[in-house]
Amino acid sequence: MTILLDELVFGESVRWHDGRPWLCDWGTGEVIAATAAGGREVVARVPSYPLCIDWLPDGRMLAVAGGDARLLRLEPDGSLVTHAELPPGVGRWNEVVVTPDGGAFVNGGEFVARIDPDGTARVAADGLAFPNGMAVTADGGCLLVAESRAGRITAFDVAPGGDLSAPRAWAYVAGSAPDGICLGPDGSVWYADVPNRCCRRVAEGGDVLQTVDADRGCFSCALGGPDGATLFVAATEWRGFEQMFSPPATGQLLAVAVG
Repeated sequence: MTILLDELVFGESVRWHDGRPWLCDWGTGEVIAATAAGGREVVARVPSYPLCIDWLPDGRMLAVAGGDARLLRLEPDGSLVTHAELPPGVGRWNEVVVTPDGGAFVNGGEFVARIDPDGTARVAADGLAFPNGMAVTADGGCLLVAESRAGRITAFDVAPGGDLSAPRAWAYVAGSAPDGICLGPDGSVWYADVPNRCCRRVAEGGDVLQTVDADRGCFSCALGGPDGATLFVAATEWRGFEQMFSPPATGQLLAVAVG
């Protein structure tokens, strides 16, 4: 692996957007884009965590301010406005994924919430075992959710309007705690695994197709690069929830060619 960025406090929510990799540093509350010269551009500051991002079809960025139960939107003038108030009683909301119709899903606790394009939010699914990374298929018809405490990636059908139905195990990944995920062009899923310090690509059903090892826990991953064949990974030494933001800063943004 190549180290693109170092000395992050706690990197998460890796994305490939507008020709470069992005991630969030939960320890500093920063949304960061890596530059071609090996530097970093701080695009936004959100003093709340979890902090996760995705983009609306019109190019505006959404950011989960998890501790504040809000979904924010970055306007062209650089201001952050409230896109949606997230349902109460969840604790900390976490991951976000935007759907082709301009809606979004946000998860936290044991829930997945649907946010309509007008900002209306409602709980769409519950009873999940620590939902983490999410991905939506290109046609918007299927939502995939990594359940970290179940060793499973779960699929839902997405109806027009965003209702979820037909939950089913898309893949069992025994011995793993899948965190951030991304879809491959062949329909496979890459997932980041903290305790096993790796990222794995699995087919539907759970067959392991590829493994990339790291020297620290992998929290999030995204495919990108000019040909879409580079895996970008947020990796950090995991020392427990109480020490998430304690020095030393061990977070890195990594890149590896995966074919």
